[in-house]
Amino acid sequence: MKVKDADILIVPGYTNSGPEHWQSRWQARLSTARRVEQAEWSKPVREDWTAEVAKAVNEAEKPVVFIAHSLGVSTVVQAIPQFRKPVAGAFFVAPPDVANPSIRPRHLMTFGPYPREPLPFPSIVVSSSNDPFCPIEVAEDIAAAWGSLFIHAGEAEHINAEAGYGPWPEGTMAFANFLTKL
Repeated sequence: MKVKDADILIVPGYTNSGPEHWQSRWQARLSTARRVEQAEWSKPVREDWTAEVAKAVNEAEKPVVFIAHSLGVSTVVQAIPQFRKPVAGAFFVAPPDVANPSIRPRHLMTFGPYPREPLPFPSIVVSSSNDPFCPIEVAEDIAAAWGSLFIHAGEAEHINAEAGYGPWPEGTMAFANFLTKL
């Protein structure tokens, strides 16, 4: 699949992805990419967030490919039952452990627990061994349950701009490779 053949949906996590974040940079470079906007980026409500993702999928004119980060991963996975259009694949980066009672802010737990069934589309989960929001073992377990390819990003923290992942060329290459296989 090529970029022009897909509706690429960028799904940021809690507080959105700023201009230096790799998601924002990718959105600017990918001709068919658009961000799923949320009314309250700093006060996520599962029902509202999943409804926006489902709306974006159901309005898509081409097969959807997700690029989701952090709470955006949880949002996409929880929205799947509402999809009425095809999803070609998902590139999931740094999923948080939404079942961890010590996650902050605490209301992020309302986005869990993750479903344990295989996803109905191909996916990749990229995670870091020192992500403060999810132990690598939990991310590997989630990926295995979903039938996702797991990519260990090394010590990359939360794989965001604050951790130094603005351009993130390795991620760009992994996504491009994934897209060619869809």
